[in-house]
Amino acid sequence: MAGVRESRGGVELSSLDSPLFDGADATKRDLVDYLDAVADVLLPGLRDRPLTVVRVRPGQKPFMQKNVPGYAPDWVRTTSVWSHASQRDVRYALCDDRRTLLWFANQRAVEYHPTVLTLDAERASSLVLDLDPPVDGAYRHVVAAARLVRRALADVGLAGAVKTSGAKGLHVVVPLEPTAVDDAAAATRALAARAAALDPDVATTAYLKDDRGGRVFVDSTRAGGATIAAAYSPRVRPGAPVSFPVGWDDLDAVTPADFTIRTAIEQLDGHDPWHERMPAPQTLPADLLAEGHAIPVARVQAMHEGKRRARARRG
Repeated sequence: MAGVRESRGGVELSSLDSPLFDGADATKRDLVDYLDAVADVLLPGLRDRPLTVVRVRPGQKPFMQKNVPGYAPDWVRTTSVWSHASQRDVRYALCDDRRTLLWFANQRAVEYHPTVLTLDAERASSLVLDLDPPVDGAYRHVVAAARLVRRALADVGLAGAVKTSGAKGLHVVVPLEPTAVDDAAAATRALAARAAALDPDVATTAYLKDDRGGRVFVDSTRAGGATIAAAYSPRVRPGAPVSFPVGWDDLDAVTPADFTIRTAIEQLDGHDPWHERMPAPQTLPADLLAEGHAIPVARVQAMHEGKRRARARRG
């Protein structure tokens, strides 16, 4: 019955047999079982990183939660981070252990979006390129864009690992030797621009959707305090897919829907392919940094362009 309560890892669980969300083809128990099974490979990507989750309550639309609710147990670690957007401190959770992960699962937290930087990091340890398909864009187009990113990386002697976003896109992550945050962000912009330039009919760095022309968006803004869906995180999508590592040579043979909370555990088979496929940390070339520092931040550039267009419309 939906109201049956159980206890696991010191966390009381409830309503485990209730549907997870419309279209999930899964129950809350399936979510809890999945997160518990992948805790050892999921938690390293969450540890010491302010966490945003997406929760689903029965009868409500999914919602994003940054602030930890006041009823959270006192053993859930938290940290306060100043939000420039809302001009206030946000009290984020730090999901460092299985008990906290199970507590989030019982709260019907489906998606896990940690910050790219760890809590006390003064330097970046990775850069991220997020490949976002156009509306109704086929997965094969995202694969084509990912191959452009791989070529752009190889052209400057770098390598990265790739995973499905759990939605329709792909994430490419490049591990770095400790690097200034501004330098990592600049290199991300330069690599995005280089990838798009390799085939402008496939990929674009245009931040405004109206300017993308049906092409894959190579998003260079996942830097600093930005978040990304963690490897192995479920997503609130039909079938409850998860963000899952993929070998570069296997991109054409899979689709994001192949990895769900029902199928991913068996495909892991006791391994952590995200960790296993990740290259060793690398040093960013000086010419790439110089190129990137000359490229405006996409979000800021788009804001100014949006204001310019609004003024033009007003005559």
